[in-house]
Amino acid sequence: MIGRRGWIGLGTVAALIALWFLLTTITGLVSGARFPSPAEFWLSLTQIWGRGYAGGQLMTHALHSLKLVAMGFAVAIATGIPLGLWMGWNRKAEAAINPVFLVIRPIPPLAWIPLAILWLGLGDGAKILVIWFSAFVPSVINTFAGVRNIDRPMIEAARMLGTPRWRMVREVIAPAASPLIFTGLRLSLQASWTTLVAAELVGALVGVGFVLNMAQQDLYPGMILVGMVTVGLLGWATTALLAMVERRALAWNMAARD
Repeated sequence: MIGRRGWIGLGTVAALIALWFLLTTITGLVSGARFPSPAEFWLSLTQIWGRGYAGGQLMTHALHSLKLVAMGFAVAIATGIPLGLWMGWNRKAEAAINPVFLVIRPIPPLAWIPLAILWLGLGDGAKILVIWFSAFVPSVINTFAGVRNIDRPMIEAARMLGTPRWRMVREVIAPAASPLIFTGLRLSLQASWTTLVAAELVGALVGVGFVLNMAQQDLYPGMILVGMVTVGLLGWATTALLAMVERRALAWNMAARD
């Protein structure tokens, strides 16, 4: 059942579509060469959904892009969260790793594209590497901050009970830091989609970014908008999925807020 916030959101979307139709179709204030009308967008969508465009149908491009994001994001989680926990929990690890991390952190993910192509060629591996780096940094930073923001009395109480080190990390540190960890995961997922599109603009043969690149070369505004909307919908769907996981994992935190 749609709540009040849902109806407000739907109303906003409907208003934007009406404004789009008004500016492009009714008044012609925005020409089709600059921004497609709803009819042109629909024609482009039916073309790539049915006959295909840029070597494949929309579902083929979307699933390939989704696969790259999922793989890069998964590797970022598997490496970023443990590293953030280790740096936040162990002062020596922070002293050894943080200087290097502070140098790497400001480098834009897209700056790694030339090296990724040099190391792994033009295949999917290079794109996954770039996506991994873009998602890795936020996961490390927020996990580290989550550990450092844990109340010290909680840790001291666990130590007084003689909790072993690994059990302390698994049952005390990680759960207490999990709200900020999930904040980092949301930022990492957003960065993954942003980086994917840029990575697929170079050396790709399939994917939503490749569709955008081909549509730009063909001067095809309708198809460009289809690609943009596809990225937006995929990003929204994966973010909603992550939110479901967060609600289940942090049910205790949600109950405390209520």
